[in-house]
Amino acid sequence: MIRRYKDCDADAVVSVWRAASELAHPFLSKAFIDKEADNIRNVYPAFAETWVTEIDGKVVGFIALVGNEVGGLFLDQKNHGAGLGRAMVDMAVAEKGPLTVDVFEKNAIGRRFYDRYGFKRTGEYLHETSGQTTLKMAFDPA
Repeated sequence: MIRRYKDCDADAVVSVWRAASELAHPFLSKAFIDKEADNIRNVYPAFAETWVTEIDGKVVGFIALVGNEVGGLFLDQKNHGAGLGRAMVDMAVAEKGPLTVDVFEKNAIGRRFYDRYGFKRTGEYLHETSGQTTLKMAFDPA
């Protein structure tokens, strides 16, 4: 089930994010990860439209949207390949139409997901805070 984020989801969302980041972002520093975890808990909920995916009442993933940009899409590793990431992006496309996303070049898991979904690379830049090359991608359902 996909539903809107509630404040009581903060611990579960941060937990999912940390576990998924360890898998997809081993190249990021501990300091960066810790700062982002704090932002996910205390900063991003104020301006991102966040949805969580639950299985049996447990949060196993989330998608955060800022306008038509996917600011974050993370899923518990045990649920990879079950169609839950696709379902969250499908919901976002139904709500927002064309989407954009920035994904670290070294994030092979994320890049593979977005490529399979049909996102196309539109550019790249240096993410100054992390020092990582980041790819800009876009998806247009039309």
